[in-house]
Amino acid sequence: MIEWGVAAAPLAGETESGDLHLVKPVGRGMLVAAVDGLGHGAEAAAAARTAVATLDRHAEEFVLPLVRRCHEALQGKRGVVLSLAYLDGVKQSMTWLSVGNVEGVLLYTDQTARPARDTLLTRGGIVGSELPQLRAEVVPIAAGDILIFATDGIREGFAEDLQPDAGAQQLADQILAHYGKGTDDALVLVARYLGGGRKRP
Repeated sequence: MIEWGVAAAPLAGETESGDLHLVKPVGRGMLVAAVDGLGHGAEAAAAARTAVATLDRHAEEFVLPLVRRCHEALQGKRGVVLSLAYLDGVKQSMTWLSVGNVEGVLLYTDQTARPARDTLLTRGGIVGSELPQLRAEVVPIAAGDILIFATDGIREGFAEDLQPDAGAQQLADQILAHYGKGTDDALVLVARYLGGGRKRP
């Protein structure tokens, strides 16, 4: 249902990254998530692994209770920030939400679509200690649309001047190479929706 790729790099000098991802088929769609453990190093990686394992274990649930489950699992530990999305292949829609500063961009490949992109509304907070009021957004998607999640180790503007016909892994690699800050763990996840059907209205 999707073609996806991920590119990630730990902070120089660290052996593991606190930025992790999950891509999992769920029911009639796909769950996609990018998780950033606070700070870097082993503790950040452990927090991110806990969050990803929780998402994986409860993936059948709606995105709001999923985030709350991560919050409960991380109580008393180092927290995370995250963005996640559920792409529904039947409804041709995507439900997404964010806690913290993992950026999300949806690029519409239909050139008549206005606007040409949608940006995920990020809400301040930390999963595990300071959970804000959660509200998911639902947006329509069509075949060819591209979802990009990027942690704060990636500079702003990463979605500019991309070649939309490039492969998802190639796009992820290019964004990391050109927009990686080098001062933090970094992760880019690119998912292209392949489902057919009607175009965006």
